Order: sequence, then C-alpha cells, then structure tokens
Amino acid sequence: MGVTQAVMINILFFIPCIVFMSVGILYLQRRGRITLRDWLPGLIVWVLIICLFASVVLISGQPLLADTPQMRRAEYIASIVYCLLQCHFTYVHFCENRRISHALNNYYDHEMGDLIRWLTRSIKMLTLVALLAPFIIFSSGIPLMIYAILLFFSIYYMVFCFICYGVGNDIRRVEEAEQNEEEAVMDASRSSHELSAGDYSRVDYAVKQWVQKGGHLRSGITMQTAVSEMKLPRYLLINWLKTTEYDVFNNWLAHLRIEEAKRLMEEHPEWSNDTIGQQCGFNTRNYFQTVFRKQVGMTPAQYMESLGDNPSLESKCLS
Repeated sequence: MGVTQAVMINILFFIPCIVFMSVGILYLQRRGRITLRDWLPGLIVWVLIICLFASVVLISGQPLLADTPQMRRAEYIASIVYCLLQCHFTYVHFCENRRISHALNNYYDHEMGDLIRWLTRSIKMLTLVALLAPFIIFSSGIPLMIYAILLFFSIYYMVFCFICYGVGNDIRRVEEAEQNEEEAVMDASRSSHELSAGDYSRVDYAVKQWVQKGGHLRSGITMQTAVSEMKLPRYLLINWLKTTEYDVFNNWLAHLRIEEAKRLMEEHPEWSNDTIGQQCGFNTRNYFQTVFRKQVGMTPAQYMESLGDNPSLESKCLS
C-alpha cells in the first residue's frame, strides 16, 4: 500500500482510539460522571471525516484506497480537524485537573499535587502522541518506527497509572476533597452567596481564636477538622478565604505556619529545621523547606544566616 492509503486507515483508526482514551481520563477525573456531551465531539469528528473520505470517492469516481490528489487533500483536512479535536480534549483535561487541584488545596493542610501528577503526565503524553500522529503518518522509515515505540510506551504507561490510581488511596482522598467542595456549594445555596459584614466578623473572630489556640500547627488537619473546631459552616470559611490573598485553605495555613516558623527561628536559633518544621505542622522536612523558600524567597538556612547578620535582632536577644 502507498502512503495515502496508510494515512487514511491510520486516521480512521486513531480518532476512536484517542476519543476512548480521552473520555477514559475524563471518567477518572469526574468520578464516573460522563455524559453523551463528552462523547459528542469525538463522534461528530469521526463521522465528518468518514463523510469527507466518502465524498471524495463519490466525486472522483476512484476506489476508496486509490492514491489520488483529492484523497491526499482530504487527508490533510482530516489531520487538521483531528488535531483540533485533540486540542479540545487537552483543554478539557487540564481544566478538570485545575478543578481537582483547587479542591485538594482547599481541603488538605499540605500540597497534594502528587495525587494528580501522574494524571498530568498521562495527559501530556496522550497529547504528544495524538498531535504527532497526523504528521508522522505521512512519513516512513525511522521516524515512524520511533513514533510506534513512543505510542506503545505511552499506552502502557497510562494503563499502569490508571490501575495504580484506582487501587490506591489517591482516589479516596480526591473524593473527600471534591465532596467537601460540593457540600460547601450546597450549604451556600441555602444561604446568601455573599459574605455579609456580620458573617465576616463572625468568621474573623473564630479564626483568630482558633489560631491563638494553635489549631493551625497540628499536622494532618483538613478543612472539615478546622471548621468543626471553629464551629463554623464550611461555606463561610471558604467564602472568607476568598476575601483574602490566599484564596484556598492550604495557602492560608502555609502562610500562618511560615510566620510561626520565622518566629521560632528568632527565639530558638539553636533548633534544627526538622524541629521547627514539626513544631509548625509541616509533615516533612522537604515540604517545609519548599514552602519556606516559596514564601520567603530563601531557604530556612539562609534565613537563619540573615538573622545572625541583623544587629537589632542580636541586641534584642542579648537584652
């Protein structure tokens, strides 16, 4: 067979495969909530391309597998439409990833990006092999062989990640975070969506009392734990966080903990980073150093050195 026939068959084969893999990722991201609307773009594109090839056959009067200029132009058009379809799925996937990441950061007290990092890599690999397909299939030889190896490796990797995600605890943690968001929205729907002055004062007072008692310094707390101790509805704390520069629960807690860490460094310069991180609620030393550098602009060790060079702090310690 010539290149034209092989290209046409590959296009007709790749579109349903990519649609099934893309919708499969959406199935995991949305916890099984897939509708006909999610299938429609792929089905419509596939039917349109089949109709395009069929119309070329009818107009040219040549067999379907004939290598004609008309069929080659139709394949170019089909390849462009195919790329647009994959761009659509990639956009939807990353939007879903942002939604999941926001839910995680608004529920847990530390970064949980590792739960969806595998999913992000799978999306990138799927996008890469899908967008390369319309260009590689017009070639032959070594490039096509390299692409075939990449394709099979990507498929095995995604299947492996799907299995690990399904049997591990990651999916349960994501479900808890998303359920927290959904219940907060339901609670807010029963009340005013706007945070009134009275509600703001109520939340502000409860937050200050909770912080004074050191509630933010315990490792492993969630938003559910925090609102229970503050005796507040979740939607009030969520709306209050939106009025701050931190927006989500995790960012706000990280700021409070870093401020406490800086205070402990000033009062106890002899303490190690491990001790300070544990005292401030960070579950690992690496996470403490990562958050500290992100917020302060330097590592804990560099910050300690800067404290030693501060004359006012030195006189304060001597007094």
